Amino acid sequence: MLSKKDEQQIKERGSHSETVLQQIGNFKKGFPFLEIKEAATPGNGIISLSEEEVKQSGDFFAEMIDRGMRPLKFVPASGAASRMFKALYEALKDCEQSENPDETLVKSAAARKFLVNKEKFAFFNDLEAAVGEGHVDKNCRSWIDFLLNEKGLNYGSLPKGLLKFHKYPDGERTPFEEHLVEASSYSTDKTNIARLHFTVSPEHKKGFEELLNEVKAKYEKLLNVTFEVSFSVQKPSTDTIAVDLKNEPFRESDGSLLFRPGGHGALIENLNDLDADLIFIKNIDNVVPDHLKQVTIDYKKALAGVLLKFQEKIFRYQKFLNERHPSALDSAFLAEAANFLEHTLNIKPPRNQYYTEKEELYHYLREKYNRPLRVCGMVKNEGEPGGGPFLALNPDDTVSLQIVESTQIDPESVQQQNIVKNATHFNPVDLVCAVKNYKGEKYDLAQFTDPATGFISKKSKDGKDLKAQELPGLWNGAMSNWNTLFVEVPVETFNPVKTVNDLLREQHL
Repeated sequence: MLSKKDEQQIKERGSHSETVLQQIGNFKKGFPFLEIKEAATPGNGIISLSEEEVKQSGDFFAEMIDRGMRPLKFVPASGAASRMFKALYEALKDCEQSENPDETLVKSAAARKFLVNKEKFAFFNDLEAAVGEGHVDKNCRSWIDFLLNEKGLNYGSLPKGLLKFHKYPDGERTPFEEHLVEASSYSTDKTNIARLHFTVSPEHKKGFEELLNEVKAKYEKLLNVTFEVSFSVQKPSTDTIAVDLKNEPFRESDGSLLFRPGGHGALIENLNDLDADLIFIKNIDNVVPDHLKQVTIDYKKALAGVLLKFQEKIFRYQKFLNERHPSALDSAFLAEAANFLEHTLNIKPPRNQYYTEKEELYHYLREKYNRPLRVCGMVKNEGEPGGGPFLALNPDDTVSLQIVESTQIDPESVQQQNIVKNATHFNPVDLVCAVKNYKGEKYDLAQFTDPATGFISKKSKDGKDLKAQELPGLWNGAMSNWNTLFVEVPVETFNPVKTVNDLLREQHL
């Protein structure tokens, strides 16, 4: 199926022929649905914190920072903003059909809302200047055209991180800048260094670097911190092969194989390259102005404190299980470790599996404790899209806490869909991760993914249909074999911008 020329192309991308053949096999057999057992809810997989516990957890996090712990903030920021402006692109077509377009020609209510409220957006002054410099009539076509296209602000081709989201008395801020400001409150070590890492698309890396150079000194002075900011791009080796509708490799006009980005799950490789004691993960568009930041900061610290408290006990179990022979561990210790694993970390042993032999139980516990740890914030479901927290069946027949996307659940199964209906929370992508063991050694995160949790979609290239494959998502399949805790966080911590008009919500004004 693969020629020597194909194999050379694959090698040059840093991948392997075996990986590509496995991906082609995935197209042929498809990905299995994940079997969910029950929804995680408060008291059953989701931890609810009182106000006092939020404060105590935050204080413990601060204490660990004073002891020398180094945190880092990881922000996936490569997504293009074009989907934010879908309604405006459609409206632009409406306006182009008239020589003297006005707002009455715009069919989309969303686009009309944008035009009526355009002065409220943080980027309006820039837009007005661009339209004025273009010497055109200020009609609906020019406002939208100069916002989206290269003749003006070019927002339709930029990533969200570089768009102006919020107004301040001294100017406007992009999400990139808001993440710097937010990180100064919880991603700063005892030497006052705030570390952040952004994953960006190759074509926009320069834009992010230029913005950092422009604003870094300003925010360091304002916030009394030193920023260490790094960038990375998705590795070509994580791209996945595309196939035609017969599941044969899709080929370009020159006969070469077509590879496509493997989705945000590929970023587990970028995360794997980082060195930090604690890593916060948050999406680029989930930011708010300063006057609303405190609740987010408080809960970020609380999530970190919860992780660190549980990590202390996990490290104790790791140390005993790794440094002592099974015969040196008494039954009481093993029973304690098994109880913590099942009832606190919510990892249920295989069905009908009873570890009657001491050594058998030891090996089971040793495997389950020697894994990365994450604490995931969960928000009460109020109609926002997103994956949810469930107890799900794993390939090794254990059951554990998983973030599950709707596409992973069998839509034809009444039993599975009834479980979904009982879900009370969803995933806002608010994670704190610990990627080292009790010795301070980094885990190889690639060893803790579930390759069977990918996703197949239909696309096209040069007018020809194709099928594309995404790798297991960063916070579901790519972290499937992590130890996981869910903690309820307020809805006020979740303020994503999916459409341009979301910037008109009170949370962004």
